[in-house]
Amino acid sequence: MKNIFFIIIMLLLISCGSEPAVEKTTTVDKNENVVSLSEQQFKNAGIEMAKLSQQPVSSILKLNGKVDVPPQNAVSISVPLGGYLKATQLMPGTQIRKGDVLATMEDPKYIELQQDYLTAKAQFAYNESEYKRQRDLNQSKAASDKVFEQTKATYETQNILIKSLEQKLKLIGLNPENINANNISKSIPILSPINGYVSAVNANIGKYINAGDVLFELVDPSTTQLVLTAFEKDIHQLTIGQKLFAYSNSNPGKKYTCTILLINQNLNDQRTALVHCRFEQQDKTLVPGMFMNADVEIAASTENTLPNEAIVRFENKHYVFMDKGANQFEMIEAQIGNTENGYTAINVGENPKGTSFVIKGAYTLLMSLKNVKDDE
Repeated sequence: MKNIFFIIIMLLLISCGSEPAVEKTTTVDKNENVVSLSEQQFKNAGIEMAKLSQQPVSSILKLNGKVDVPPQNAVSISVPLGGYLKATQLMPGTQIRKGDVLATMEDPKYIELQQDYLTAKAQFAYNESEYKRQRDLNQSKAASDKVFEQTKATYETQNILIKSLEQKLKLIGLNPENINANNISKSIPILSPINGYVSAVNANIGKYINAGDVLFELVDPSTTQLVLTAFEKDIHQLTIGQKLFAYSNSNPGKKYTCTILLINQNLNDQRTALVHCRFEQQDKTLVPGMFMNADVEIAASTENTLPNEAIVRFENKHYVFMDKGANQFEMIEAQIGNTENGYTAINVGENPKGTSFVIKGAYTLLMSLKNVKDDE
């Protein structure tokens, strides 16, 4: 009996000496992303709440394209009369000025053209003299009208021939007034019509160049423009005169203000159209062919918004904390839109009217929620 009594006494002492389990102050409903805070935790977190507010938020249309030059600033150099490329010093990137000699062409046809011109000019002198003589004779009735008319026709025909040969000489870069029997040239110069640089060289010395073949490509970069590609669904949001901000991939922080000049009304096979824009300020670092991105601000619309600080990011998704009362907050996924003036357009699904959301301390709740889950 004494032993049984002793055992009972020991069991009672052990039972009295054990402490009750400590309850965590932060708890999580395992079925929901709900975090519960004690009053002290709520105060320490500095949590503030507010309802969804209606704010005007502008949407941004993102486009891409490249820097280009207007058609009048890109020139293809060819020769109207074929010949051999005798000399050129040009390479892609070479700077050139208007009037510079780009190349020298050589061919027997150039000699023949000058010969024809000088021969026609000499014949014209005789025809002109004969015309004047027959005119005087006709006026005095010493020559028949038929002879006079034939002489006049020959004179005018020769005059037309000379004028046409003069234009042909000018077309290949020769001045008819400077051509005589002592300076007939077998070569002609190719002159630059613009200031700029050489973008392409398509021939080498000694190569025969046919009439119309492109020898060089020249670019005048003094005026560049931005050419963007817009999809069919976005074209209706663009208007001539609309402002946009362009930036490069290498330096996205530097923005270039542009104005839309022209919107192509014809769609290509990819259902896109080109949008031509003018840079408000020309920048020499923007070279033709450089890829650019652009943000176009579309007219603002009123949206449900929350302050940016209310939105947290976790595992590549966006969340907000909804007030459930009694210091309980549920983390729910949110679909976000554009941001303006510190507010972000947001869609949190169907919620009772007047629902409040945490606008300060959201990241504290996120850390508390995830830490408790990890401890479990």
